[in-house]
Amino acid sequence: MKYVKDKEWLLKNLYDVNVRIVDCRFSLAEPQKGENEYKRDHLPGAVFFDLEQDLSGMVKKHSGRHPLPKVEDLVLKLEQAGISNNTIVIAYDNGEGAYAARFWWLLRYLGHVNVYVLDGGYSRWQKGKLPVSANIPTFDKGVFQVDLKPELMVTMVEVREAIEKNSKILIDSREEKRYQGLEEPIDKIAGHIPNAINKPWMEGVRDNQYLPLEEQSKRFSEIDKKSPIIVYCGSGVTAVPNFLALLETGFENVQLYVGSFSDWISYPENNVE
Repeated sequence: MKYVKDKEWLLKNLYDVNVRIVDCRFSLAEPQKGENEYKRDHLPGAVFFDLEQDLSGMVKKHSGRHPLPKVEDLVLKLEQAGISNNTIVIAYDNGEGAYAARFWWLLRYLGHVNVYVLDGGYSRWQKGKLPVSANIPTFDKGVFQVDLKPELMVTMVEVREAIEKNSKILIDSREEKRYQGLEEPIDKIAGHIPNAINKPWMEGVRDNQYLPLEEQSKRFSEIDKKSPIIVYCGSGVTAVPNFLALLETGFENVQLYVGSFSDWISYPENNVE
């Protein structure tokens, strides 16, 4: 796979000075859990990036529950972690994939090419009895030049235009009962963005590993690979595994609605199905 590396690859490159490992473990139910787990043990040489403190910006009236962080803030954190434009970066979470994928997408948005997700995450690394460490590493400051890729994302206005013109395929990445509006544990309104189809992100992962490409392709088999696609979820995090899977299977025109459903419903004039 282009964007996913297995534990064997990382074990081989674990102490390569050109490789930086990023721990993205997080729990929406317990926001401090990921950092606490990192402090207890992590992959050797790994630095920690928190979903809400580092990989998201300040929540406002609009822009959703996990808006983009300020570019300058994220770049500073990257540089402090010793990440430069030529650094090979691989991110992991506990294996669910969404938090590491959020980091992966953000770096691609900043124009970084050599960034990957660790398949299976920390859980499969531990099952393999592979090396871990409690040491908090420090690195010489890197130099990271931004080459922003705004074409990787869309705004609410662009989503609205896509619906009006029927010009793009919208993929809702949440589980089916949330898509259907049968259950909504987080957002104030239940349902989905009009015209969206449902491709639950967790169906692209099995036992904390991304499905093989053949199985991923079957998930999206009814969609023309030339079709422009917008993926969204509740807050722009769990949609990214679908974003990644679509690219892996040959789709080229894929965009993320970062604000996602939580942003969409913050505008009373927007319809919900």
